[in-house]
Amino acid sequence: MKTEHIARTFVEYFEERGHRRVTGSTLLPPPGDPVLFTTSGMHPLTPYLEGRPHPDGRRLVNVQRCLRTTDLEEVGDATHLTVFEMLGTWSLGDYEGPESLDWGYGLLTEGLGVDPGLLHATVFGGDDRTGPDEASLELWQRRGVPVERTVRDNWWSNGPTGPCGPDSEIFLWSGDTPPRSTPTRDDRWVEVWNHVMMRHRRLDDGSLVPLPQRNIDTGLGLERLASLLQGKRSVYECDVFDPWRRLVPPLWPLDEPSLRVTYDHLRSAVVVIGDGVRPGNTGQGYVLRRLVRRVLTVLWREDPTRTLQDLPTELIEHTLDHFRQDVDPGDVRGTLLDEERRFVRLLERGRRVLARPRFRRPLEEDDLRYLHDTHGLPRDLVMSLRGGRVIDSPTKG
Repeated sequence: MKTEHIARTFVEYFEERGHRRVTGSTLLPPPGDPVLFTTSGMHPLTPYLEGRPHPDGRRLVNVQRCLRTTDLEEVGDATHLTVFEMLGTWSLGDYEGPESLDWGYGLLTEGLGVDPGLLHATVFGGDDRTGPDEASLELWQRRGVPVERTVRDNWWSNGPTGPCGPDSEIFLWSGDTPPRSTPTRDDRWVEVWNHVMMRHRRLDDGSLVPLPQRNIDTGLGLERLASLLQGKRSVYECDVFDPWRRLVPPLWPLDEPSLRVTYDHLRSAVVVIGDGVRPGNTGQGYVLRRLVRRVLTVLWREDPTRTLQDLPTELIEHTLDHFRQDVDPGDVRGTLLDEERRFVRLLERGRRVLARPRFRRPLEEDDLRYLHDTHGLPRDLVMSLRGGRVIDSPTKG
């Protein structure tokens, strides 16, 4: 089942159950929002989760592109991406958690053909402020799905203050053996769907007060689900990355972890540029700059002649098309190449800085922080320059 088919099946399943599809927003939150990027499907809907009537009603479904900078250091493993698509459903004061979970179970097993024996659930076990989630527990028991109770792992919050509540998560077994153990004890259980019962607001003092309405907010990572349904070992092997796996390795022979970082960061950079961001030293622009420069650092470790000028146009076009961005691929390429030129100049300055007597001794953490904060030299670049694998200035592009 292709990724686009999975997304279409998801939306149509919930439309048949009274949900209206709402158009996903860009990666950029509205003016005044303190976060840099849209991090989840619920983010643009926060006012409606807090009680404002939504023009499309109380049952909603959508596909939202998201960016999470908190996952940058995990990119390259089997499940994390910087930019990804989130499938989501919402009940704005309408139905409750067990109904949402029952629909989730039905979509996975009937709509998408998942073997029920490969599912495991977790539920909130209760703490000194909120009782256990017995309703979700009973639903899973009726469905014959094994359940694990947790506390911290099954409480969702949108930061230190704001909407929050208990959740129930659905996991799919990814191992080669029959399912065993539980999600907190075996990482072959991969979380695929989170159903949040958003009932509370956490105040500055940590106390909880009821929200004006009891909401349901669910989220399911599309690429992660696709990789599992397609029998792949990582998100980088699902069909969305087919063009990247076909075109990049012959162009830039890299080991698998480096290939994954290259796929992810270049794909994410294209999407961020497509949503109107340009590289900069702060905020959204700095995230984009970090993505591009990290890729260049990876590429130049082995071959200083590599350049983003060689990035196939097909990959830019494929990414823009997949994320439904009406942007000229030539403008995206131009932004990437301009940042590459800036990074070349930074490298040249970095060599001059590292040649100073102060940095001829072994570097300490304070040195690395100084080099980053004062001269814009990232840690991995400094270590490459100092570790004997010196990066020469590229000669192409």
